[in-house]
Amino acid sequence: MATVWGRVNSKGAVLSNYEVFTLLQEVCQQSSKGKRNITMTQTHLANIAFDTLKYLEKTPCKGQSPEVIHRFLEATKDFKLTKAEKLQLINLRPTTPVEMQLIIEESEDRLTEEQVEELISLVELHLPDPASTPQMANGPQ
Repeated sequence: MATVWGRVNSKGAVLSNYEVFTLLQEVCQQSSKGKRNITMTQTHLANIAFDTLKYLEKTPCKGQSPEVIHRFLEATKDFKLTKAEKLQLINLRPTTPVEMQLIIEESEDRLTEEQVEELISLVELHLPDPASTPQMANGPQ
């Protein structure tokens, strides 16, 4: 499986909520097509996958796509953010300076108030708000 960050390492990878959402959708579609002997473990895994999908459908990842994430990463490349900070911006879609401060380590030292506001503007511009976009099931415009 390719990700917006590159190729997934089977021993461990950092995935965005969008990537987990897409992966679980694929797994659920594959398991519903094939008839298999369902064990108790598979039943528990299916429940976990279902609950996780239901949760993720209410988060910003619902309206994201690889293109949306790529455009956001390109727009924010000059901010010198860590990979973990970029991931949290994508997953959480912060829209206030306080949220930015909680996500970006030592933000007071690394970013000016103007840069924080610019970063908020980039989040609002490039990462769709699932609450205000009715056609999230079809993806962003």
